[in-house]
Amino acid sequence: MAERERRRAAATELYGRLLQIYDEGKKSIPEHPYAFEADVEICLIGGNHKSPVERFWNGNNMIYILQKAGHNEESDLTEESKADDAVYDSELSQKEGSGPVPLSVRRAKQLISLYTMVQNPNMTHLKISRLVVLPPLWIRCDRSDPERTCWLGAEPLKTGNKITGINLHMVTCDGPTADKNCFADLEELKLAHKIKHSSVVMTKGFVQYELIRAAAIEGMLVGSESNIYIDITWNTVDKILQAPPLTSVATLNIILESGDPRSPVYQLYRELQFLLALAEGLKTGVTEWPERLESESAVALVQEFLTDLKTKLDGFCTSGNKNETEKIKCDTAAVDSSITSIFSERGDLDFAEQLWCKMRSVNSYQELVECFTLVIRSLERGEIQPWIHRGSSSLLSKLIQQSYHGKINGISLSGSTPIQMLLEIGLDKMKKDYVSFFIDQELATLTYLDYFISTSVDLQEQVHRVQKLHHMLEIMVSCTVLLQFKHENLFPLTQTCIKYYKENPLNEKHAFQLPIRPALVKKFYENDHPEIWKVDISSGHGQKEVKTTWQVSANPPAEHMISNNTGRLCDSTVSGDNEERMYFITMAKCSQVHFT
Repeated sequence: MAERERRRAAATELYGRLLQIYDEGKKSIPEHPYAFEADVEICLIGGNHKSPVERFWNGNNMIYILQKAGHNEESDLTEESKADDAVYDSELSQKEGSGPVPLSVRRAKQLISLYTMVQNPNMTHLKISRLVVLPPLWIRCDRSDPERTCWLGAEPLKTGNKITGINLHMVTCDGPTADKNCFADLEELKLAHKIKHSSVVMTKGFVQYELIRAAAIEGMLVGSESNIYIDITWNTVDKILQAPPLTSVATLNIILESGDPRSPVYQLYRELQFLLALAEGLKTGVTEWPERLESESAVALVQEFLTDLKTKLDGFCTSGNKNETEKIKCDTAAVDSSITSIFSERGDLDFAEQLWCKMRSVNSYQELVECFTLVIRSLERGEIQPWIHRGSSSLLSKLIQQSYHGKINGISLSGSTPIQMLLEIGLDKMKKDYVSFFIDQELATLTYLDYFISTSVDLQEQVHRVQKLHHMLEIMVSCTVLLQFKHENLFPLTQTCIKYYKENPLNEKHAFQLPIRPALVKKFYENDHPEIWKVDISSGHGQKEVKTTWQVSANPPAEHMISNNTGRLCDSTVSGDNEERMYFITMAKCSQVHFT
């Protein structure tokens, strides 16, 4: 009797906690977990947050994630010493990591039972005054049972606002292993599903390939944080590890980090880093000057540039632009000429832009002041009458325009003024670089790019938007170089990137998606091992749908699973070109319990 009362009290307490979290989550998803009893914390996942169980559950609403709460390490070690060595080692390794920690399978089953009780309208003895259909609940498990369970889940079934039953989910995982004898047989999986659920089943395949490794070419490898992969789905699976048909639906996912030294646009990336250093210096008063990469000082380069201009009163110096172009060709000599043709220095650099090319090697405030002193002195004496693009509102452009009339208003090269002057001409130059690329490649119009080059916002925001332009450029160049994309694919990808960046801050971890035909990239994955391969076997529709999922993956199916073998090749199965990947084998099953 006491045990029964204790369970009732625990169920009521859990319901109250879950309801509180749900009510708060309808206003905004809480960023912090909530405690339940001494050992459990509850997280509410929803909105833009990625579901950790998306591979095994296709719901798109809020869900609860339950896991082990943060607690005293010494008391844990004392308690765990009573457990067997395998469980102890598993728990200890998980505590050492920074990720979530699972609960024991036994504890998870208790919590699933309590959740099922409070969602059952027939449990009137619990005296729940306000019965609400709660979000589905998923619990991280430590695989301590014979089935090696890594997730348990429960999802209410309802008709209208009335709860009619519960859908119970169980995800188990073995591995990693390279032994294909451990893989299931598709017909046996279908038969087991039919026996338990229905004689009519449907199958759906999914495979994910990583394209960066397969597509990487000498002289152009993407950064370690970057990833280009393809998700492919199709109906009617014929066998385990079936290759996807060319009629499948495919989505390219692109996560790209800027700054790979082997990128064709690395020179522009270096310019951008200098621009960011200037912007930070203008904001904080402390500028991190780059190391000198040129053999000559910036002052010497500027003096040489001005001397050359003194004999050319039309103000346009093609030799300076030629030198810059030759320098870029030298910097990218290791890259194939077809790659460098994707992005090259513009041929219409005005005086201010050529000056930026000389001064981007400035490595001290004093040197910066000296350079601008030389320029202003030449303008005041009428020794040069440089040409500049229309529309520029930079301090230097205003001085140049004044020089056309033979009089320059005095300007003090002190404080932050020289840094602002250099930042402005750098911004003007780089905006035109990016805009020229997208327009020349017919990927966007000037009107569509106006947001990124607008001068109606402050300098810091302008720099931030230029960073977005550079990230988009890196994505287009990488897809052109690595995947040989043509305009028909680059154009919609550009529109996707522009739309995202008009609404969101810079995020190089964001996955930009592009629907494509599998045939377009088949040559990059057809001889490669998949990162994930899975089959869904389902029957029924809507609330009555039940599903069995079998999956192999190079990485663990849950972030709370710790393994040092993730994604490695099995040493014992490598022979020449025959490399076998080690895979985690995951099975997800569900069953329904009806209350009425």
